[in-house]
Amino acid sequence: MGTQAPSDPNYNNDKVDTRTAEEKAIDAWLPITSSRNAKWWYSAFHNVTAMVGAGVLSLPYAMAELGWGPGVTVMVVSWIITLYTLWQMVEMHEMVPGKRFDRYHELGQHAFGEKLGLWIVVPQQLIVEVGVDIVYMVTGGRSLMKVHELVCTKNEDNIHCTKDIKLSYFIMIFASVHFVLSHLPNFNSISGVSLAAAVMSLSYSTIAWGASVKKGVQPDVDYGYKAHSTSGTVFNFLSGLGEVAFAYAGHNVVLEIQATIPSTPEKPSKIPMWRGVVVAYIVVALCYFPVAFIGYWMFGNSVEDNILVSLNKPTWLIAMANMFVVVHVIGSYQIYAMPVFDMLETVLVKKLRFSPTWYLRFVTRNIYVAFTMFVGITFPFFGGLLGFFGGFAFAPTTYFLPCIMWLAIYKPRRWSLSWIANWICIIFGVLLMVLAPIGGLRSIIVQAKTYKFYN
Repeated sequence: MGTQAPSDPNYNNDKVDTRTAEEKAIDAWLPITSSRNAKWWYSAFHNVTAMVGAGVLSLPYAMAELGWGPGVTVMVVSWIITLYTLWQMVEMHEMVPGKRFDRYHELGQHAFGEKLGLWIVVPQQLIVEVGVDIVYMVTGGRSLMKVHELVCTKNEDNIHCTKDIKLSYFIMIFASVHFVLSHLPNFNSISGVSLAAAVMSLSYSTIAWGASVKKGVQPDVDYGYKAHSTSGTVFNFLSGLGEVAFAYAGHNVVLEIQATIPSTPEKPSKIPMWRGVVVAYIVVALCYFPVAFIGYWMFGNSVEDNILVSLNKPTWLIAMANMFVVVHVIGSYQIYAMPVFDMLETVLVKKLRFSPTWYLRFVTRNIYVAFTMFVGITFPFFGGLLGFFGGFAFAPTTYFLPCIMWLAIYKPRRWSLSWIANWICIIFGVLLMVLAPIGGLRSIIVQAKTYKFYN
């Protein structure tokens, strides 16, 4: 079924809705399909929130691991390739007249078949979405901890300022927000949170590169590789690839975002969706490139894995930037959690025949938030784990799985421009998938040697 071209005359242009009343009621209850009145600008800030994570602050460090030439090349090529694959997904959302692929795995089923499509897409999508939410639990907790440390440093005479609070407690504080926000029913209901998150991402990115310019090029700046051995340089280079791949990981929720936009044959959803994507990618460029290149230019290979740590002063500005990070990852967590909620609730209601009630949603979502909080507290170096496991999922779902689907469905002529472009993306993505996890594995081994649970 999945290899049939959308231009096939057997496709029914006047497809009749054959769903039962119960199926329509369930679809109206599920998070992804319950609301289809989003505007194009919803697409813009949802995509910014999904794409521009706190990982942007580690891009100068990735540049230090990659070096000027490879670093600039990987950053720019990744931006171009992921914009191209995002365009493909927007185009494929309604490739079959009368049908919308509202979820990533539904498109996978169309391309590869009912069962194979699920097995190819769902595990990778879950690794990315659940993994990112766990990382954001840790990121939110660390940013709150950093704000607390900066405030306590400024008020050393304040006897009420307790400095030695564990990271675990800050992660719990961050999680408490999501025990409330996770009960918003669908994407459109979190649009306000997503808008705030998108504004915050642009704000703390601007603070990061603006404060770097203000500080100026450091006297002892060195642009050579930090490691003194060839093996160390290679492992660091691979880790840098993984950090860049992590930064371009917004494709896992693209179809779900487009599903919230209304569509008619005269005005298909791909038009407003693409307009929002273009705006979002301009914002991505404004966030990523200045932070990565200016941060590395000012600090060289001595830059910290979080550019805000390298800055430190002025204290009030860095504290404010960290609070912006907290607000942003609150919105990002919700963007990545919503498709997971949709999967869980679909299985419970459609497969296990639970009634679509508010308390089913209440229990399911609270368990998910509690799970991500628990794993974040247990493995606060989860970034290393994500670099290892996520390398197998981030690169495919973002860099080359859309290209494989495009080749399987549209079947462009061999050696045509489309065929060549897709194969270039596939080769680049496969290399990332194979190489990036190696750096993450080394990071896990190094950190696990000295790690103590709940210390």
